[in-house]
Amino acid sequence: MKPTNMTRKLDRREFVGTSAAGLSSFAAPAFLSCRSPNSKLGVGLIGVGGRGRAHVNACAGEDIIALCDVNENSLKGAQQIAPQARTYRDLRKFYEKLDDIDAVVVSTSEHTHAFATLPALEAGKHVYCEKPLTRDVHECRIITEAAARAGVQTQMGTQIHAGQNYRRVVELIQSGAIGPVHEVHTWVNRAWGWQTAEDAKKNRDLISTQDTPQEAQPVPEILDWDLWLGPAPARPFHSVYFPGPRWYRWWDFGNGTMSDLGSHFNDLPWWALKLDAPLTIEPLSGPPPHRDIAPASMSVKYTYGARGEGYPALTHTWYQGTEKPKIWREKAIPQWGSGTLFIGDEGMLLADYGKYLLLPEEKFMGFQPPEPWIEPSPGQQAEWIRACKGEGPQPLCHFAYSGPLTEANHLGNVAYRAQTKLEWDAKNMKIPNAPEAERFLGRGYRAGWTLEPSRRTEP
Repeated sequence: MKPTNMTRKLDRREFVGTSAAGLSSFAAPAFLSCRSPNSKLGVGLIGVGGRGRAHVNACAGEDIIALCDVNENSLKGAQQIAPQARTYRDLRKFYEKLDDIDAVVVSTSEHTHAFATLPALEAGKHVYCEKPLTRDVHECRIITEAAARAGVQTQMGTQIHAGQNYRRVVELIQSGAIGPVHEVHTWVNRAWGWQTAEDAKKNRDLISTQDTPQEAQPVPEILDWDLWLGPAPARPFHSVYFPGPRWYRWWDFGNGTMSDLGSHFNDLPWWALKLDAPLTIEPLSGPPPHRDIAPASMSVKYTYGARGEGYPALTHTWYQGTEKPKIWREKAIPQWGSGTLFIGDEGMLLADYGKYLLLPEEKFMGFQPPEPWIEPSPGQQAEWIRACKGEGPQPLCHFAYSGPLTEANHLGNVAYRAQTKLEWDAKNMKIPNAPEAERFLGRGYRAGWTLEPSRRTEP
């Protein structure tokens, strides 16, 4: 079966739907490469513990010039891999010397992602940033627009996007294996965050109803707590925030499961169905919003408009924690703990990270999938490094793609926190039917921290 809506192999890799999203300035730039092919990149890494350590290892074949982390132990560990690199605690100091750096990798907690990424873009450096791209919608728009102006190679760290399974699912959906898709459901069983006492009993192995701590604990000697807080409001140190990933449950530092795992699981329907900015976002379930903590369990429903021939308007519903689709609860599909269900006119496709299943199975007995057309990836980091060096194509999760995906994920939390259905004006970043919900799109910052793009027009 041949693809019905493909004009070339990777038609989704350039940002589409810009008219719907109101981001017409995100034209695909003429990408820059600082080094000649086969030479080494000069790389600086901000955040070098946890996921960041994996990125240090991934860049070990390049010239690691600088390392930055607020955690002394993380810095020392990374120095064992790159002993020649200069080191910093404050990312603002890191950016005072960039002449020998070609590319920057950002793996901090997400409330500092934008602050670590924007200076690199405005300096014309290639950037790899871990998911989610930013803490909120406002920051995401700033970064996406800055990347479009910069003309550099970018990549968001959604590592599963580099896997073979997602590629095969995208090919099946885009070739029409289950017909036009009008309905999608995505669920994850992780339940980290605020939950009612009733849910806590159901999830004894998960985070309970612990509230915002009122007492302070001693700051570990290895940690610069003030720098870790960065632009976030000041609060006393407590072990519920650090070490990671504990911090991601708290609105000041992250956006909970929705924006974290949404970067991975919602990536699949976004890619396969060429999604753009949602038209509406509606909260369906969850505990009353907590002032400080993202929910453990909740669900929200998005609506999207038609996106050209073969891609009709659809609904996409997200579920996390104890929430699951009705068709799952009724055991009409396999009871996978996490997954995405595409419902088409001619069948269904159920997928997770590593496998997929066409349903009903008896209908698809003997089905021959299309010949693969999305080429294998060398890996999420390698894909980006290769592009930075001018040795390969644009990375698949460049910011013109991953930025709008991140915005949509954040909007799910905005709707949940506002507890009302939102009509989203993407072009103007407004919520016409509920302007009071716009307070959740962004926030102010502590003294000493700003996120003001220069708006320059040349790389």
